[in-house]
Amino acid sequence: MVQTSLCVVTHTFLPHVGGIERVVYEQCKRLMQKQYEPMVLTHRNYTDSNYVFDGIRVQCYDSMNIGFRLGIPYAIPHVSSLKTFLKTIKSNDLIHVHGHPYLSSFLAAKIAKRYSKPLVLTQHNTFIEYNNIWDTAEKLNDLAIGKQVLEEADKIIVVSNATKNYVLSLGADPEKVEVLHNGVDLNRFKPLSGVKDEMSKKLGISEDASVVLTVRRLVYKNGIDTLLESAELAVKKNPKLVFVVVGKGPDFEEVKERIAHLGMQRNFRLTGFVSDEDLPLYYNVADLFALPSKSGEGLPLVALEAMACGLPVIATNVGGTSEVMSKDYGKLVPPNSPDSLAEAIVEFSRKDLAALKKELRIMMEQKYSWDKNVEKLGEIYEELI
Repeated sequence: MVQTSLCVVTHTFLPHVGGIERVVYEQCKRLMQKQYEPMVLTHRNYTDSNYVFDGIRVQCYDSMNIGFRLGIPYAIPHVSSLKTFLKTIKSNDLIHVHGHPYLSSFLAAKIAKRYSKPLVLTQHNTFIEYNNIWDTAEKLNDLAIGKQVLEEADKIIVVSNATKNYVLSLGADPEKVEVLHNGVDLNRFKPLSGVKDEMSKKLGISEDASVVLTVRRLVYKNGIDTLLESAELAVKKNPKLVFVVVGKGPDFEEVKERIAHLGMQRNFRLTGFVSDEDLPLYYNVADLFALPSKSGEGLPLVALEAMACGLPVIATNVGGTSEVMSKDYGKLVPPNSPDSLAEAIVEFSRKDLAALKKELRIMMEQKYSWDKNVEKLGEIYEELI
C-alpha cells in the first residue's frame, strides 16, 4: 500500500492540553493505521525541537508566545521559523491546518499553494467574545489572516453547523465547506463500576452528594464566573450539590479567592490539572456535567466525553453545542445566566438518573466515535490526492 505523507499544522499540540490538540492526536493515531504517515508541525512550547508523542512525530518551530500568559493561545512564529515551514511543507504530500486565524495556518497555506500541495483546513470554534479590546483584534485578524487561509484551502472541514455559519460569514466558498462532527474515544470514556465511591473518598465528598462536574480551562470565555454564581444559587436549594472543576488557567487563583470569599470551599472544588489517564475517573464520580461557555464553542469535546460516560449535560446554548444535545439527556440554557443554569442543575439533581445514563451511553455508541470521524476524514483526503 502506497503511504501518503501528511503534515498536520496546529498552533499547539500535546503535551499542551486543549481541544484542538486532542482532535489532532485522535485523528493522527487512527490515520497511522491507514495509508497515511502523519506528522505534526507546531510551535515549540517547553519541548525539544523534535519529539515523538505516542508514536506521532512532531516538528517544532520557534515563536513568541506572549499571549499564552493572558489566556490567549496565539503563537507568533519567528522569522527564522520560515525555513522549518518550507522544508516540512515541501516534503509532505498533503497539508492539513487547524484553525483559520493562526499565523502558522497562514504560512502553511501560502507555502502549500506555492508548491501545489492539497490543503485541508479544519475550523473548530466560532467567534470568541472577550468583551474587551481583544474582540476588535480578533475581528481584524479574521480579515487579515483568517480570510486568506479560508480562500487558500481546497477543503474546509467544520465541526458543527454553527462553525459553518461562522466561516461562511467570513466569505468561505460554500462548495468547499463540509460538516464533520468531532468524535469521542468510547473505550476510554465510559461508565466505570465502583469508581464513584473510590473517587468520592479521594475528593472528600459525602456518599449522598450530587456531584456536578465541569472540565474547563479557567479563562473568561469558558464561563467559570457564571458557574460559580450559579453554584451559589443552586446550593441554597440543594445543599447536597458539590461542584468539581477540573482544569487550570490564568484565572485559577482569582477563582480560588472568590470561592473562599463566598465560603463555598465545601461545595465548590478546584482540582487543578488532571492527566488524560485519570480524567475518566472524574467523569465517573459525577452525576451531572455543566458546560457554562460564553461563546466560541464549535463542538466541545468535553460534552461528548461526559455523555459517553453517561452524564446528562447542562450547557449554555452557544456555538454547536445544541447539535449534539438531546432534551431527554440534558438541558440548554442561555449564556451568562446564572439563574437559568442553577435552576437546570437543581432540576436534574433531583431526578433518578440511572435509566437516563444507560440510554445516553447507547445513543453515544450509535452516533459518535473517532473511528467514524477518521473514516470520513480519509474520504475527504482521497478527493484531493
